[in-house]
Amino acid sequence: MYLHCCALFLVQREVSYFYTKLHAKNRVAMKSPEKVITHIVSWLKEYAEKTQMKGFVIGVSGGIDSAVTSTLCAKTGYPVICLEMNIHQEENQVSRAKNHINWLENQFPNVTHHCLSLTAVFESFKAMLPPTDKHEVEFLSLANTRARLRMSTLYYFAALERYLVAGTGNKVEDFGVGFYTKYGDGGVDLSPIADLMKSDVFALAKTLGINNDIQTAAPTDGLWGDDRTDEDQLGATYDELEWAMRNVSTAASQFSARQKEVMKIYLAFNQQNKHKMDPIPVCEIPSALL
Repeated sequence: MYLHCCALFLVQREVSYFYTKLHAKNRVAMKSPEKVITHIVSWLKEYAEKTQMKGFVIGVSGGIDSAVTSTLCAKTGYPVICLEMNIHQEENQVSRAKNHINWLENQFPNVTHHCLSLTAVFESFKAMLPPTDKHEVEFLSLANTRARLRMSTLYYFAALERYLVAGTGNKVEDFGVGFYTKYGDGGVDLSPIADLMKSDVFALAKTLGINNDIQTAAPTDGLWGDDRTDEDQLGATYDELEWAMRNVSTAASQFSARQKEVMKIYLAFNQQNKHKMDPIPVCEIPSALL
């Protein structure tokens, strides 16, 4: 999935992805992944029918969220276009994305794809910008620009075919810490997995038979041109952030030292990124002025 937070909280401490694996026992197990899959696929079909749209477009990054979401879209039977959009991407991310797309096309005849290099577009955009001495903020802004270029590309194909752009954000990212780019990967038509925790997404991936290299890969937004993970940037694992999201109303006196640290991280991101998670404000004009 593709990022988006403020430089203030970037890379406070490195957290190994394998910490998540070691603490998987603390996850809240999904009751029936099969029933959840059926429910989401039905919901997607009903929404496409209601809006009279003809299919789905989705960006495939090589990560667990886009792999699960694209497979759910494929299971609707509606046409699905998968886009692999490379912008200075790590080769392992590109290969996972392409392998997943190949797997999808072998499983579902309604799936097609395009592999697009947007690196030249990104570099052209950078070249026309005026110089700045705000290098740290510039670095973050350009990372978010990658996500917005991908969003524009998704909507290009969506407009050509009257398709819906399917979002890949999960509940922790979309409604917990706001870990996405506003009008980037947050710019979508519908969000099939946004009511699922990250652990729920892993449960669906296992049931759907998603490639093992995706299931075991460290989650990354793919915006930095290196191998940094989401959890490196957040300072906590997804399992820890799920715990925080579920226990935000619990008295801090009941927390361990690490839990207090995680809750602080969670609340900081949640507060800072409210502007992304809440509806945009509308200035209401008093009737007496109209």
